[in-house]
Amino acid sequence: MLWLQILVYISVGIFVILILAKIIKYSTMPLHLRWELYPVPHEKFKAEHGGSYYEESEWWKKPRETSLVGELKEMLLEMLFLKKVFEYKRRLWYLTFPFHMGIYLILLWFALLFIASISVSLDRLISIIGGLGIVLLAFGSISLLFKRLFDKSLRTYSTLADYFNLIFILAVTVSGILSWRVDANFTTAKMFMASLITFSAPPILSPIAVIHTTLLSLLVAYIPTSRMTHFIAKYFTYHKILWEDIPNIAGSPIREKIKEVLAYRVTWSAPHIRQGLTWAEEAMEIEPVIEVRAKLTDERKKGR
Repeated sequence: MLWLQILVYISVGIFVILILAKIIKYSTMPLHLRWELYPVPHEKFKAEHGGSYYEESEWWKKPRETSLVGELKEMLLEMLFLKKVFEYKRRLWYLTFPFHMGIYLILLWFALLFIASISVSLDRLISIIGGLGIVLLAFGSISLLFKRLFDKSLRTYSTLADYFNLIFILAVTVSGILSWRVDANFTTAKMFMASLITFSAPPILSPIAVIHTTLLSLLVAYIPTSRMTHFIAKYFTYHKILWEDIPNIAGSPIREKIKEVLAYRVTWSAPHIRQGLTWAEEAMEIEPVIEVRAKLTDERKKGR
């Protein structure tokens, strides 16, 4: 089973490298377009009633009080309990919450296996967390797959990749359930985890456990190449777009970044964009844009 150990190492390595690459890519992207939607959780004494520092007279002259605790609280509610889905898509939440909670429990199960491999007795907890995680993930995968297939609102914008991702996860989950039946107390799983940590000879695994470990390793390597890494994008969306509210005042770092972006020269064209102009020049070309839009509107009317 040495090849299986090597596959696990390679998969984890690919996962780590590609995840770090995505984080670097997102963190070094050009200045975003701020949403400026309030309340912002990190604003002390303002977020509770939906306000912002703009409420204060001459706010630009006053120090801003922010709190990381507010952001962390909001992020945890969103990441762990899918707060926005619960508020706006309650029927979908009943399916996607078990799916995500199953993933979290499986990750916790891996952590417990790691601890148990260092001779710490956690057998009962490992069985409970692992069993519950597998069941929730199986239910979530199947229900979300059927939801995409039969719900028109989801089916219209679902791609083949969306179905493939769910089927892939379901295949890993089903093989995990079958492995669980063979290794009810996860004894072999703990031994295999220990062999990975100590670089020792792995235990003899059942055929279904080999299949499950192989599929799981391939899934780990595949995740960073898919949209399943949206958790990274979500972090930057929240902190760098939705909650970014640094005042744009003279002499501030963000003012310099804006100047840099406005100096960017457009290399593509469209009815409302002129190729070769900077964004600042595009913004000043108001009249030509209005004329082009009016012309397009007339042509559409005539076409009717």
